[in-house]
Amino acid sequence: MRISAPRPRSLAGQLFAMQVVLVAVIVAGCALFSYVTDNRQAQDAARRQATAAARAVALSPSVREAIRGPDPTAVLQPYAEQVRTSTGVTFVTIMDRNGIRWSHPDPTEIGARYLGHIAPALRGETYAETYTGTLGASVRVVTPVRDGTGITGLVSAGITVDRIDAQIQQQVGVLLWFAGGALALGGLGTYVINARLRRHTHGMNAAELSRMHDYHQAALHAVREGLLMLDSRRRIALINDGGRELLGLGADAVGRSAASLGLPAPLTGALLATEPRVDEVHLTADRVVVVNTRPVRGGEQHGTVVTLRDHTELQALSGELDSERDFTQALRAQAHEAANRLHTVVSLIELDRTEEAVEFATAELELAQTLTDRVVGAVAEPVLAALLLGKAAQANERGVELVLAEESEIEEGLLPPRDLVTLLGNLIDNALDSAQGSEGARVTVSVRTADGELLLRVADTGPGVPDGDAADVFRLGWSTKSEGRGLGLALVRQTAHRNGGQVTVSGSEFTVSLPLPEEVRRP
Repeated sequence: MRISAPRPRSLAGQLFAMQVVLVAVIVAGCALFSYVTDNRQAQDAARRQATAAARAVALSPSVREAIRGPDPTAVLQPYAEQVRTSTGVTFVTIMDRNGIRWSHPDPTEIGARYLGHIAPALRGETYAETYTGTLGASVRVVTPVRDGTGITGLVSAGITVDRIDAQIQQQVGVLLWFAGGALALGGLGTYVINARLRRHTHGMNAAELSRMHDYHQAALHAVREGLLMLDSRRRIALINDGGRELLGLGADAVGRSAASLGLPAPLTGALLATEPRVDEVHLTADRVVVVNTRPVRGGEQHGTVVTLRDHTELQALSGELDSERDFTQALRAQAHEAANRLHTVVSLIELDRTEEAVEFATAELELAQTLTDRVVGAVAEPVLAALLLGKAAQANERGVELVLAEESEIEEGLLPPRDLVTLLGNLIDNALDSAQGSEGARVTVSVRTADGELLLRVADTGPGVPDGDAADVFRLGWSTKSEGRGLGLALVRQTAHRNGGQVTVSGSEFTVSLPLPEEVRRP
């Protein structure tokens, strides 16, 4: 049977154990420090107390007088006991210069020699020491008794170590209660904090969190689609490289509000929305993006996950495909018309009306060739020429006349062909929709260069754009037709801005002005 290795303790568990040990060490250290400090302070206090009692006795006139009397013990013993009880010391011993006691708490020790050092006191000093005497180890002080003739006696006062230890033990007991309380509170606080940490880390250990972070970073930078995470206040909490590129944001995007990013109003509205958005098409300054949003909730945290897909290339290819489809339909229509005309010519010949057949064929040829010659002569850009010819055939099918203005003239290479197709193709389609059904339906196209600019102008005989809608006509989704349209003019404005130009509308006339590259500008 294979035994798997035990799973490492979770990060929260490791931190909990470390914090408990740390709190315990800190509390134990504080308790030990307090014990040592209290012990030292207790001995110092005992020494000061004994010094005060001994000096008070040595300076007493009655003590000096009793020492000179015939029976010092009779006077000094009761006095010493009175001082001992009133000052709280363990003993007060009065002795002669040789250390023979005149007083003692144990009367049987009177007349015996004092146990301790008296030489410093005989030299006039007040001497303190810890010494083991008849009452046990004690902190004691010896001081001389002086009168006019010199040192006539000695006084010793002291407090036993047992009494000092009892006092310290009482203080340590209180200290241990406080230490236990501090340890319990520290452990409880640590448990609460680590329970919250365990909930947020889902019980994972440090290695698992590190591995998840590595995978997270790798996936975040590898995904080409844009990914944003907005917090409950609609600030960017996370954004990948694709999201920065699609929205044109810098490295400081994290933490900024979605409303302050300077994005178009419809796109900002989609990011700020509380309801889900599915496959919405939006325009940025130079891209077409598909936006999906989904609100999420994790615990008490609310937010939104946003995915962005670049639709620019697909939209451009779709436009080119539409143009190719229009060309195909135009060619099919022209083939059908050519077949009808050819049948007409053949029928006239069969009826032996040769002159009428020649006149009919010549007129049709001149009519078709006139527009072709006009377009090819004025437009050197082959893609644009093909677009205009295809749109002319399409317009003819719809009963609209497409006219190329006399002043039109454009050289090759002034603008990327794809942008030309986007600009003129959408403007002409819009004009055809507007002019169709109007009296004398006509669309006039003008392409020329002037004052260092490329001017593209498309006008039609339709009703035109109302003055109140001039500001909204280029907005994504605006259309007077069926729902789901309104992308063409928005793409026109985006393409114009991307090339440093602008597009304006006045009634039924749209004008695009684009700056020419320096190398092709004319003086």
